[in-house]
Amino acid sequence: MTKNIVKLAALPSVFGLVALSMSVKDAEKPSQNSTEGLELFYTVPQLDDTDTAELDNSLNVNLATTGKSFTGFKEALGFKESQNDYKRINQFGYLGKYQFGRSTLLLLGITDTDAFLNDPVLQEKAFIANASRNKWVLRKDIKRFSGKVINGVKVTESGILAAAHLAGPGSVKSYLRSGGVEGFKDAFGTSIRSYMKKFGGYDVSFIVPDRSAKVKLD
Repeated sequence: MTKNIVKLAALPSVFGLVALSMSVKDAEKPSQNSTEGLELFYTVPQLDDTDTAELDNSLNVNLATTGKSFTGFKEALGFKESQNDYKRINQFGYLGKYQFGRSTLLLLGITDTDAFLNDPVLQEKAFIANASRNKWVLRKDIKRFSGKVINGVKVTESGILAAAHLAGPGSVKSYLRSGGVEGFKDAFGTSIRSYMKKFGGYDVSFIVPDRSAKVKLD
């Protein structure tokens, strides 16, 4: 049981940035994309595809120092989603700096959404746990597709995990295995391809694949 607990002690940065988690059913997907009954969750970005250079100017952290580290990945992704607002609730009801849906929070062992909104540490734990689940689902695809070019974008592990944060691991499987034919856009028009491109090349080795990762509640 302890291996399914995400501990904050290993977290490089308590203050990361945001992403919106919604539950999604992997309907009418080819049998080879099966995730064996796992519930898949995806996120809805708060912002459109604004140029990264414009966004970086407003970051509350110096990306020049975080670079392509895991912290840099987390900060860049979070800023794209909510601009660092741990208490944000968007028009779809998604919560916090990483914009989690309530069903995702329940999956991660979080039931009190009010406490969640007021606890940045808890939100950071949730981000890591959800990324660990996504990495487990996509572990074979990360190995198979990393380094390949799809729709003009080089596939990287961090790009895959960012896209899974946007669209859910099932949608990312379909995108990769169809050679980019089966795409996805969220409610704001943001695509898997754009996340693959924007968040490629970061070091996300910190994330350990874990099918059943949950947040340890203090």
